[in-house]
Amino acid sequence: MTERDDTRRTTYRDAGVDTATGARAVSAIRAAVRSTYRPEVLGDIGGFGGLFSAAALKEMDDPVLVSGTDGVGTKLQLARLLGRHDTVGIDLVAMCANDILTCGAEPLFFLDYIAIGRLDPELVEQVVSGIAEGCTQAGCSLVGGEMAEHPGVMADDDYDLSGFCVGVVDRPRMVDGTAVRPGDVILGLASNGIHSNGYSLVRKVLVEGHEADLGLPRVDLGGRTLADVLLEPTRIYVRQVLALLRGGVPVKAMAHITGGGITENLDRALPGSCDARVVRGSWGVPRVFELVADAAGLDDEEMYRTFNMGIGFALVLDPGHAADAAAALRESGERVFEIGEVIGGTGRVRYE
Repeated sequence: MTERDDTRRTTYRDAGVDTATGARAVSAIRAAVRSTYRPEVLGDIGGFGGLFSAAALKEMDDPVLVSGTDGVGTKLQLARLLGRHDTVGIDLVAMCANDILTCGAEPLFFLDYIAIGRLDPELVEQVVSGIAEGCTQAGCSLVGGEMAEHPGVMADDDYDLSGFCVGVVDRPRMVDGTAVRPGDVILGLASNGIHSNGYSLVRKVLVEGHEADLGLPRVDLGGRTLADVLLEPTRIYVRQVLALLRGGVPVKAMAHITGGGITENLDRALPGSCDARVVRGSWGVPRVFELVADAAGLDDEEMYRTFNMGIGFALVLDPGHAADAAAALRESGERVFEIGEVIGGTGRVRYE
């Protein structure tokens, strides 16, 4: 056996991956992860798989598992620019949990995937603290995840996020849109702003070339900075809507207003024989959308097909239940607007 030439020795760390740093990052997020645990969680952070007891599902007539996956998109580039990473994790959970909520599912557990150029325990701790906060708001447990260093593929300070959510709904209580009829009322729940869609456009027209102004308080934004407004995390509607459903309110359909705006999301909740007639002006559109429209030179049609325009979630109900539902949602802290009605049609959104 020939002697080893230590001058040619190359370790994993030399190649750009430091497993010791990874261990420190895991230690830093342990408390945040544990804070999300529901009683059904088995085991602890660090296992090869997240364990979640399904015993409670036995109480359902026909439990249906519902899953969703999503990311945060190029909003992460803004977080990198501003050095603020504690809210994008909330966005990540919201994008997944709000999606599975549309069929009436309760989110049970969540997993995350963080791809990063070079592992930075402090950055990861900020991101995961946001994910934990999002899980707390959605009532689900963060049961696992992955941190993957990608040296040579991503810049050292670059990172991307993916999330995976699993929930459950009893089939007899599932919301699927089949009961929607002309005359039904459409309620819109206010968004927190832009949420997590359209940021490639937002960055192009409001951020690039204006970096020095992002931290300045603005009169047209009520004294807030553009940085604060653009990093406002996606609102999570889970607890409020589930409370409504559990209270016996017969919601017929729901839509999470994400990429594609009201135009390309509300129609997904409709049967093929119905249209949604949405009345513009029935709610207040946040100022930030006007800033985007002016800077990009976009008309209403394009804006409503790209952004949520101030409505983050929509519910369709029989007119006899709409007022009580709106009152209950307002009592839970939501800003609620009657934004339109269902009419006969071919399954699309029309505006007035």
